[in-house]
Amino acid sequence: MSAVTREAVEACLRQFTDPHLDQDPVSAGCLREVDIQGARVSVRLELGYAAGLFKNGWAQMLQMALENLDGVDSAQVKVDCVIDSHQGQAQVPALAGVKNVIAVASGKGGVGKSTTAANLALALAREGARVGMLDADIYGPSQGIMFGIAEGTRPQVKDQKWFVPLEAHGVQVMSMAFLTDDNTPMVWRGPMVSGALLQLITQTAWNDLDYLVVDMPPGTGDIQLTLAQKVPVAGSVIVTTPQDLALLDAKKGVEMFRKVHIPVLGVVENMAVHICSNCGHAEHLFGEGGGEKLAAQYGVELLASLPLSMAIRMQGDDGKPTTVADPESQIAMIYQDLARKVGARIARAGEPAMPSIEISED
Repeated sequence: MSAVTREAVEACLRQFTDPHLDQDPVSAGCLREVDIQGARVSVRLELGYAAGLFKNGWAQMLQMALENLDGVDSAQVKVDCVIDSHQGQAQVPALAGVKNVIAVASGKGGVGKSTTAANLALALAREGARVGMLDADIYGPSQGIMFGIAEGTRPQVKDQKWFVPLEAHGVQVMSMAFLTDDNTPMVWRGPMVSGALLQLITQTAWNDLDYLVVDMPPGTGDIQLTLAQKVPVAGSVIVTTPQDLALLDAKKGVEMFRKVHIPVLGVVENMAVHICSNCGHAEHLFGEGGGEKLAAQYGVELLASLPLSMAIRMQGDDGKPTTVADPESQIAMIYQDLARKVGARIARAGEPAMPSIEISED
């Protein structure tokens, strides 16, 4: 029986591709330790993104492969998730209590941006991350409804300076809706809106967040520019439908983020297909393949494609979005995969991984 070597272990691991990093764990810099004790091998990997629902299955798959390696009697693979801070634009100071800011944006309204933002935040939380949600849509805040927070609920004030975010479904939530009432429209000019956003985001006492998801208002106006200039955004997600009009506006969103040097992590396509609940017939009501074309045009990834579903709408209106209302459903799994991909792309765009450590006693 030949002696097991580190090279053989790495070669075995290189045969498997992390579906979220699109790389094998060695090339992606995830390998932290290799301990070889005769015919026993122990490996520790470190993922830079939240993957609580994925890591155990990933570890088991790699462990089975190592156990089939020549000279190995037993193998153990441990996978940890360690989320580091990946700040965005240069010269923009970090937010207290927040490691990574994710902007969820669209060029126009009505494409399911807020629903996507809510489910993304909740999916990240299900993967084990500490998550916050900032509803930056000053004119039409909806995250209070999405998260089932009763109308009239107000945040506590700490030290006469800080808003304490409300918590729902394990996510810290802050919205202008918590400071006004549903019958008070925001009749503000651009500078007032920008000032309100900055107060919300910088005067909220975020508690040790791995990710802060920001539900942006539609368009490419003052709020978007304020966010780009004042908030360290690690990456943005563009939400669209396959409809040509929505794609045209979504392109403006991509261009805006690129001009202000915020990475576009990818595109989410909503309402991609409608499946009749009676007969099962599938129909592309808003066109077909639009999100994929947009992603290809700008060299980014189509992160998810979601159907036009009554369940998604009803669950959001009921204050329990799909990822918490029906976590084992096919749609919820799409949101979970979206969350892991978003986290992985932020990690991949960050600093180089730490060097691997080897402890070997043959």
